[in-house]
Amino acid sequence: MTDTQLELSLGASRVTQSLRINRSSPPFTARWWFNQMHQIVDRAFDWRPAPPPRPEQIWLPGTRGRVGANS
Repeated sequence: MTDTQLELSLGASRVTQSLRINRSSPPFTARWWFNQMHQIVDRAFDWRPAPPPRPEQIWLPGTRGRVGANS
């Protein structure tokens, strides 16, 4: 077991290179983000509500499975 602190380094040179490469892409600002979200909501479609469930047959205690109008 170790009692020293572990560090994870991502390498600063890789981060700066990736930022330089992505300069041509649109800036990720709050305005950009909300525009994206508005587009997603505008493209969403409405769901139809589920149909009502079918009636359920409930057996009452003491009937022993008998079904009928005069039983």
